[in-house]
Amino acid sequence: MTKTLNLSIELLKQPSITPKDENCQDIIAKRLKDVGFSSEFLYFGDKNDSGRNSEVKNLWARCGNQAPLVCFLGHTDVVPVGDVADWQFDPFTPTIKNGQLYARGASDMKTAIACFTVACENFIHNHPDHIGSIALLLTSDEEGPSINGTAKVIQTLTDRHEKIDYCLVGEPSSSKIVGDVIKNGRRGSLGGVLTVTGKQGHVAYPHLAVNPIHEASLALSELVGQTWDKGNAFFPPTTMQISNINAGTGANNVIPNTLTAEFNFRFSTETTEDELKQKTHAIFDKHFANAKATYQIDWKLSGQPFLTEQGKLVSACQNAIKTVMNIDTKLSTSGGTSDGRFVAPTGAQVVELGVLNATIHQINENVAVDDLEKLTQIYEQILKNLLLKRNC
Repeated sequence: MTKTLNLSIELLKQPSITPKDENCQDIIAKRLKDVGFSSEFLYFGDKNDSGRNSEVKNLWARCGNQAPLVCFLGHTDVVPVGDVADWQFDPFTPTIKNGQLYARGASDMKTAIACFTVACENFIHNHPDHIGSIALLLTSDEEGPSINGTAKVIQTLTDRHEKIDYCLVGEPSSSKIVGDVIKNGRRGSLGGVLTVTGKQGHVAYPHLAVNPIHEASLALSELVGQTWDKGNAFFPPTTMQISNINAGTGANNVIPNTLTAEFNFRFSTETTEDELKQKTHAIFDKHFANAKATYQIDWKLSGQPFLTEQGKLVSACQNAIKTVMNIDTKLSTSGGTSDGRFVAPTGAQVVELGVLNATIHQINENVAVDDLEKLTQIYEQILKNLLLKRNC
């Protein structure tokens, strides 16, 4: 077995369901120490009522003190496995069958962590006189609330004037072949929780009640039909989806008192958070101007849109993929959010590059064993492109 496969299996054995890291970051820190990295663990969050430490564990490991700083960003936490009986193999017993490695986190994203760890080891061993610095930032809070992980580590680094120049996120970006797609940006994510308050009553006496479902329906319909923007060369148009609507007491003869609806915008750089809020409130203000019900919207911004245009990092990735895979990669901003959204506002160039995303968060999550060595070589070539004097 290769070094990358061995390390992948070791990480995949750890049942690190978010926000737990178990032993993953310690495994990485121990390995990196042997090639000159200094590691520190950063903990954020509170203890629970029992006094047990429930803080989120984060690792910041760095080799070198000079610019430019190339940072590999990843998360050791994984989503829950669901019913283990539905899996072909135990999700925390990594199993290889027909060239595929099965385990929870196989594609999202413990194998990428193994790939860039080994790539760093190989690069430093082969090029001890490289310029710049290399860092790894690992969190166990990406699949959860994303409050006490990368966001707070980045704030800590900012406070002590430690700046990342190039950030390579190991999220599974590839579609059919490793490296065929890299993410050079992501849409923003803005969520809203709508609460409409009417007056509960008997369905036979609607004049004595105010039905919040009826009062909200026209406004929600207009919200769904709204065109928010047309997108641009890098981003598709902004979209809005209603994910949950709840109302009613469980009885079919009672007009409910309240309705709640959850909705989410995935927005491009053509629209701002404030513009989305203003347009949404304008719709509801219009429909509730003479209504007997009232409405309230509680907003939560999960991340602003970001874009890394053609530059040193994008070119380094494209050239590395061409060298190793002999394919031309496609730039994309599709998909959900990633922790790259916390790094981009610092001015860093940010790109996501990882294994295939076909089975992420699924039962029997898996990755092709052969792809691990390919991705390791791509990561190492990116370091060569960015940190060897002849390429600068």
